[in-house]
Amino acid sequence: MKFESNEGSTNHYDERFFLIDEKICDLLNQRKEVLGKNTIFPPDEVISRLADEYDLQEEYLQSLFTTMAMEDSLKPMVVPVEFKKYVPVLKIYENDGVMYTVTFIRQYANASVLYLHMDWEEKEDANFYPDMLDLFINDTYFCHSEGGGGTTEHASHSYIISPALPDDLTGIELVFKEAGRPFVENPTGFEFTISLG
Repeated sequence: MKFESNEGSTNHYDERFFLIDEKICDLLNQRKEVLGKNTIFPPDEVISRLADEYDLQEEYLQSLFTTMAMEDSLKPMVVPVEFKKYVPVLKIYENDGVMYTVTFIRQYANASVLYLHMDWEEKEDANFYPDMLDLFINDTYFCHSEGGGGTTEHASHSYIISPALPDDLTGIELVFKEAGRPFVENPTGFEFTISLG
C-alpha cells in the first residue's frame, strides 16, 4: 500500500513537532516489542477511559489501535517473478468437518506462493464459510494473504511468502491462525500447524 505525499501540509513543521513525533514513534516501538507478533487491542472500557482522560473520540482511538496492528499489511508487497517450479506437498489437516489441504507450492526466484484449500460437506448453517486464516512460518519469512474465494463447500486462499522457501521443505512448519480482526468480541483462537517435512 502506498500513501500520497503530505507535502502540502508540512510547510509549518518545526522542531517542537519532531520531538513529540519522536516520542510517539518510541512508544509505538515499545508497544510492538512488548506484544511481539500478538495483536492485542484495548478493551472497550479502556478505550472509553483513555478517550475521557485525553479528550479524544473513542472511534479515533479505535482507529489508531487498528492501524497500529496493520503494520505488517502495510509493508511493500513482494510480487513473485521468474517462476521456477512446483514443489509437491499434499498435507492435510481436518477440524470440525472442514478439510484443510496444501497440495503444492509454486517456487519463484524471489518468493513462494502457497494455496490453502478448504472443503466441507453441506452444513446446517447455509451461510457457513471457514474463517480467514493468517499464515506464519518464522521470523525469516514474511507471509501475506492474497485473499481468496470459493463456492458452496469449497474455498481457497493464497499466500505470498518471501523470501522463497527452500526446495527442501524439511523442518518448515506452516502455522495457520484465525485472522486478527480488530475488536472481535469472541475470537475462537483457532489455529493449526502443517509440517512440510
